[in-house]
Amino acid sequence: MNYAIQKHEQYSLINVKETDFEGTLATDLENLSRDLFREGFHNLIVDFTPTKTIDAAGISVLKKINMLCSRELGLMVLISDDDDFVDQLIEGKIRDVTILPTVEEGIDAVFMNDLENEFGAESDDFDDEDFGEDGFTKSEQP
Repeated sequence: MNYAIQKHEQYSLINVKETDFEGTLATDLENLSRDLFREGFHNLIVDFTPTKTIDAAGISVLKKINMLCSRELGLMVLISDDDDFVDQLIEGKIRDVTILPTVEEGIDAVFMNDLENEFGAESDDFDDEDFGEDGFTKSEQP
């Protein structure tokens, strides 16, 4: 697979430089993704800007990668502004997939996902027992 990769603190960006994402290319992306997961990257942005077609093997691999990202509270973002390619991705029925037209929007989506995860973790730290009937915390009650 012809690609370029950039590793950042919160995500990895994989620029796929292929017009057809088929056959062994899908396996190559799966292996690359597994290596990135081992390194601790759970947010992956895959830039498919030059890509025009994807086969069933490619869809299957994207489903696996998406599941792995979700399991670790990460996000897989697919980048394409080609309507026909996006339609192929949608027809592949990749559960809860994020498809955006630009890498910048993909980066924003990763940061938003991380913020939502942090906010969710903080709200889990509060117990209903900490609040009185009037909604004040027990230490704030008049």
